[in-house]
Amino acid sequence: MGNLNNKIALITGAGRGIGQAIALKLAADGADTAIVDLKPEFCAETCEKVRALGRRAWAYGADVSKAASVEETVAKVLADCGKVDILVNNAGITKDTLLMRMSEADWDAVLDINLKGTFLFTKALAREFVKQRSGRIVNIASVIGLVGNAGQCNYGASKAGVIGFTKSVARELASRSVTCNAVAPGFIETKMTAGLSEELRQKMMANIPLRRLGSPEDVANAVHFLASDQAAYITGQVLTVDGGMVM
Repeated sequence: MGNLNNKIALITGAGRGIGQAIALKLAADGADTAIVDLKPEFCAETCEKVRALGRRAWAYGADVSKAASVEETVAKVLADCGKVDILVNNAGITKDTLLMRMSEADWDAVLDINLKGTFLFTKALAREFVKQRSGRIVNIASVIGLVGNAGQCNYGASKAGVIGFTKSVARELASRSVTCNAVAPGFIETKMTAGLSEELRQKMMANIPLRRLGSPEDVANAVHFLASDQAAYITGQVLTVDGGMVM
Protein backbone atom coordinates (compact mmCIF):
# COMPACT_ATOMS: atom_id res chain seq x y z
CA MET A 1 0.00 0.00 0.00
CA GLY A 2 1.02 3.66 -0.12
CA ASN A 3 0.59 4.00 -3.89
CA LEU A 4 -1.28 7.29 -3.36
CA ASN A 5 1.32 8.86 -1.06
CA ASN A 6 1.62 12.63 -1.65
CA LYS A 7 -1.63 12.65 -3.62
CA ILE A 8 -4.53 14.98 -2.80
CA ALA A 9 -8.04 13.68 -3.48
CA LEU A 10 -11.14 15.89 -3.59
CA ILE A 11 -14.35 13.92 -3.07
CA THR A 12 -17.83 15.45 -3.25
CA GLY A 13 -20.74 14.10 -1.23
CA ALA A 14 -18.21 12.50 1.09
CA GLY A 15 -19.95 13.10 4.41
CA ARG A 16 -21.37 9.57 4.52
CA GLY A 17 -22.18 6.44 2.53
CA ILE A 18 -20.32 5.73 -0.70
CA GLY A 19 -18.45 9.05 -0.60
CA GLN A 20 -17.13 8.34 2.88
CA ALA A 21 -16.07 4.82 1.87
CA ILE A 22 -14.17 6.27 -1.10
CA ALA A 23 -12.39 8.82 1.11
CA LEU A 24 -11.32 6.11 3.55
CA LYS A 25 -10.11 3.76 0.81
CA LEU A 26 -7.98 6.47 -0.80
CA ALA A 27 -6.67 7.60 2.58
CA ALA A 28 -5.75 4.02 3.51
CA ASP A 29 -3.52 4.00 0.41
CA GLY A 30 -1.80 7.25 1.36
CA ALA A 31 -3.93 10.07 -0.05
CA ASP A 32 -4.78 13.22 1.85
CA THR A 33 -8.40 14.19 1.29
CA ALA A 34 -10.48 17.30 0.72
CA ILE A 35 -13.95 16.28 1.93
CA VAL A 36 -16.81 18.22 0.33
CA ASP A 37 -20.47 18.11 1.31
CA LEU A 38 -23.34 20.57 1.43
CA LYS A 39 -22.20 21.90 4.83
CA PRO A 40 -18.76 21.59 6.46
CA GLU A 41 -20.25 19.97 9.57
CA PHE A 42 -21.52 17.10 7.40
CA CYS A 43 -17.85 16.25 6.77
CA ALA A 44 -16.80 15.91 10.42
CA GLU A 45 -17.19 12.13 10.75
CA THR A 46 -15.34 11.38 7.51
CA CYS A 47 -12.51 13.78 8.40
CA GLU A 48 -12.14 12.15 11.81
CA LYS A 49 -11.92 8.67 10.26
CA VAL A 50 -9.40 9.81 7.63
CA ARG A 51 -7.20 11.39 10.32
CA ALA A 52 -7.41 8.18 12.34
CA LEU A 53 -5.68 6.53 9.36
CA GLY A 54 -2.82 9.01 9.73
CA ARG A 55 -3.75 11.15 6.75
CA ARG A 56 -4.69 14.82 6.51
CA ALA A 57 -8.31 15.81 5.87
CA TRP A 58 -9.99 19.15 5.21
CA ALA A 59 -13.73 19.89 5.32
CA TYR A 60 -15.55 22.13 2.85
CA GLY A 61 -19.19 23.09 2.42
CA ALA A 62 -20.36 23.56 -1.15
CA ASP A 63 -23.55 23.59 -3.19
CA VAL A 64 -22.33 21.55 -6.16
CA SER A 65 -25.12 22.93 -8.36
CA LYS A 66 -23.92 26.55 -8.06
CA ALA A 67 -20.89 27.69 -10.06
CA ALA A 68 -19.86 30.40 -7.59
CA SER A 69 -19.93 27.94 -4.68
CA VAL A 70 -17.90 25.36 -6.59
CA GLU A 71 -15.31 27.86 -7.79
CA GLU A 72 -14.91 29.28 -4.28
CA THR A 73 -14.51 25.79 -2.83
CA VAL A 74 -11.91 24.74 -5.40
CA ALA A 75 -9.94 27.94 -4.75
CA LYS A 76 -9.94 27.17 -1.01
CA VAL A 77 -8.86 23.57 -1.61
CA LEU A 78 -5.97 24.66 -3.83
CA ALA A 79 -4.93 27.28 -1.27
CA ASP A 80 -5.05 24.75 1.60
CA CYS A 81 -3.66 21.70 -0.18
CA GLY A 82 -1.48 23.19 -2.91
CA LYS A 83 -2.89 20.92 -5.60
CA VAL A 84 -5.48 18.27 -6.43
CA ASP A 85 -4.47 14.99 -8.08
CA ILE A 86 -7.76 13.06 -7.91
CA LEU A 87 -11.31 14.35 -8.33
CA VAL A 88 -14.20 12.07 -7.41
CA ASN A 89 -17.60 13.49 -8.38
CA ASN A 90 -19.84 11.51 -6.04
CA ALA A 91 -22.47 14.01 -4.83
CA GLY A 92 -25.95 12.92 -5.90
CA ILE A 93 -29.61 12.82 -4.91
CA THR A 94 -32.81 11.04 -5.93
CA LYS A 95 -36.35 12.38 -6.16
CA ASP A 96 -38.19 9.34 -7.45
CA THR A 97 -41.69 9.38 -8.86
CA LEU A 98 -43.42 8.35 -12.06
CA LEU A 99 -42.96 10.61 -15.07
CA MET A 100 -46.58 11.81 -15.09
CA ARG A 101 -46.27 12.94 -11.47
CA MET A 102 -42.77 14.38 -11.68
CA SER A 103 -42.57 18.11 -11.09
CA GLU A 104 -40.23 20.41 -12.96
CA ALA A 105 -38.59 21.18 -9.59
CA ASP A 106 -37.86 17.47 -8.98
CA TRP A 107 -36.38 17.15 -12.47
CA ASP A 108 -34.22 20.26 -12.08
CA ALA A 109 -32.96 19.39 -8.59
CA VAL A 110 -31.67 15.95 -9.63
CA LEU A 111 -30.11 17.14 -12.90
CA ASP A 112 -28.53 20.16 -11.18
CA ILE A 113 -26.80 18.16 -8.45
CA ASN A 114 -26.01 14.90 -10.22
CA LEU A 115 -25.01 16.19 -13.66
CA LYS A 116 -24.38 19.93 -13.41
CA GLY A 117 -22.40 19.42 -10.20
CA THR A 118 -20.14 16.93 -11.97
CA PHE A 119 -19.65 19.44 -14.80
CA LEU A 120 -18.88 22.34 -12.47
CA PHE A 121 -16.26 20.57 -10.35
CA THR A 122 -14.59 19.02 -13.39
CA LYS A 123 -14.47 22.35 -15.19
CA ALA A 124 -13.11 24.09 -12.07
CA LEU A 125 -10.18 21.65 -11.84
CA ALA A 126 -9.55 20.92 -15.53
CA ARG A 127 -7.10 23.79 -15.98
CA GLU A 128 -5.07 22.63 -12.95
CA PHE A 129 -4.92 19.07 -14.28
CA VAL A 130 -3.84 20.29 -17.71
CA LYS A 131 -1.10 22.48 -16.16
CA GLN A 132 0.11 19.53 -14.06
CA ARG A 133 -0.11 17.24 -17.10
CA SER A 134 -1.66 14.70 -14.75
CA GLY A 135 -4.93 14.01 -12.99
CA ARG A 136 -7.53 11.36 -12.31
CA ILE A 137 -11.23 12.14 -12.62
CA VAL A 138 -13.69 9.48 -11.46
CA ASN A 139 -17.41 10.20 -11.83
CA ILE A 140 -20.01 8.18 -9.95
CA ALA A 141 -22.71 7.23 -12.43
CA SER A 142 -25.24 4.39 -11.94
CA VAL A 143 -26.50 1.30 -13.71
CA ILE A 144 -29.77 3.26 -13.98
CA GLY A 145 -27.95 5.51 -16.46
CA LEU A 146 -27.31 2.40 -18.59
CA VAL A 147 -30.65 0.57 -18.41
CA GLY A 148 -33.17 3.03 -16.95
CA ASN A 149 -35.72 2.39 -14.19
CA ALA A 150 -39.41 3.17 -13.80
CA GLY A 151 -39.91 6.09 -11.44
CA GLN A 152 -36.41 7.44 -12.02
CA CYS A 153 -36.58 9.41 -15.27
CA ASN A 154 -34.73 12.32 -13.71
CA TYR A 155 -32.11 10.15 -12.01
CA GLY A 156 -31.58 7.96 -15.09
CA ALA A 157 -31.21 11.00 -17.32
CA SER A 158 -28.70 12.58 -14.93
CA LYS A 159 -26.56 9.45 -14.72
CA ALA A 160 -26.70 8.77 -18.47
CA GLY A 161 -25.55 12.36 -18.83
CA VAL A 162 -22.64 11.71 -16.47
CA ILE A 163 -21.58 8.79 -18.69
CA GLY A 164 -21.67 10.90 -21.87
CA PHE A 165 -19.87 13.72 -20.08
CA THR A 166 -17.18 11.31 -18.85
CA LYS A 167 -16.41 10.08 -22.36
CA SER A 168 -16.26 13.60 -23.79
CA VAL A 169 -13.96 14.87 -21.03
CA ALA A 170 -11.75 11.81 -21.49
CA ARG A 171 -11.28 12.73 -25.15
CA GLU A 172 -10.59 16.40 -24.38
CA LEU A 173 -7.98 15.86 -21.66
CA ALA A 174 -6.22 12.67 -22.75
CA SER A 175 -3.41 14.51 -24.56
CA ARG A 176 -2.39 15.99 -21.18
CA SER A 177 -2.24 12.58 -19.45
CA VAL A 178 -5.49 13.26 -17.56
CA THR A 179 -7.88 10.32 -17.37
CA CYS A 180 -11.63 10.46 -16.83
CA ASN A 181 -13.68 7.36 -16.05
CA ALA A 182 -17.02 6.50 -14.46
CA VAL A 183 -18.07 3.92 -11.91
CA ALA A 184 -21.68 2.74 -12.23
CA PRO A 185 -22.90 1.14 -8.98
CA GLY A 186 -25.88 -1.17 -8.88
CA PHE A 187 -27.88 -1.71 -5.69
CA ILE A 188 -25.62 -0.77 -2.79
CA GLU A 189 -26.22 -1.17 0.96
CA THR A 190 -26.62 2.41 2.22
CA LYS A 191 -28.98 4.28 4.52
CA MET A 192 -31.18 4.76 1.45
CA THR A 193 -31.61 0.99 0.88
CA ALA A 194 -31.73 0.11 4.59
CA GLY A 195 -35.43 1.05 4.74
CA LEU A 196 -36.50 -1.34 1.98
CA SER A 197 -38.90 -4.14 2.85
CA GLU A 198 -37.55 -7.69 2.86
CA GLU A 199 -39.86 -8.54 -0.05
CA LEU A 200 -38.43 -5.74 -2.17
CA ARG A 201 -34.86 -6.69 -1.24
CA GLN A 202 -35.50 -10.27 -2.37
CA LYS A 203 -36.94 -9.02 -5.67
CA MET A 204 -33.88 -6.87 -6.22
CA MET A 205 -31.48 -9.70 -5.42
CA ALA A 206 -33.32 -12.03 -7.82
CA ASN A 207 -31.95 -9.80 -10.62
CA ILE A 208 -28.38 -9.86 -9.29
CA PRO A 209 -26.37 -12.96 -10.31
CA LEU A 210 -24.15 -12.67 -7.21
CA ARG A 211 -27.34 -12.69 -5.08
CA ARG A 212 -26.36 -9.85 -2.76
CA LEU A 213 -26.41 -6.10 -2.58
CA GLY A 214 -23.08 -4.37 -2.95
CA SER A 215 -21.30 -2.48 -0.19
CA PRO A 216 -19.96 1.08 -0.32
CA GLU A 217 -16.50 -0.53 -0.07
CA ASP A 218 -17.15 -2.43 -3.33
CA VAL A 219 -17.63 0.91 -5.08
CA ALA A 220 -14.65 2.45 -3.27
CA ASN A 221 -12.39 -0.36 -4.48
CA ALA A 222 -13.29 0.39 -8.10
CA VAL A 223 -12.73 4.13 -7.62
CA HIS A 224 -9.37 3.42 -5.97
CA PHE A 225 -8.24 1.37 -8.95
CA LEU A 226 -9.25 4.06 -11.48
CA ALA A 227 -7.58 6.76 -9.35
CA SER A 228 -4.30 4.84 -9.15
CA ASP A 229 -1.35 4.55 -11.52
CA GLN A 230 -2.49 1.00 -12.27
CA ALA A 231 -5.23 2.55 -14.41
CA ALA A 232 -2.94 4.99 -16.24
CA TYR A 233 -3.90 3.53 -19.64
CA ILE A 234 -7.65 3.47 -18.96
CA THR A 235 -9.84 6.43 -19.86
CA GLY A 236 -13.39 7.06 -21.04
CA GLN A 237 -14.64 3.82 -19.51
CA VAL A 238 -17.66 2.88 -17.39
CA LEU A 239 -16.95 0.24 -14.75
CA THR A 240 -20.15 -1.33 -13.43
CA VAL A 241 -20.11 -2.49 -9.82
CA ASP A 242 -23.42 -4.34 -9.73
CA GLY A 243 -22.93 -8.04 -9.03
CA GLY A 244 -23.54 -8.79 -12.70
CA MET A 245 -26.98 -7.15 -12.81
CA VAL A 246 -26.66 -5.44 -16.17
CA MET A 247 -24.13 -7.68 -17.91
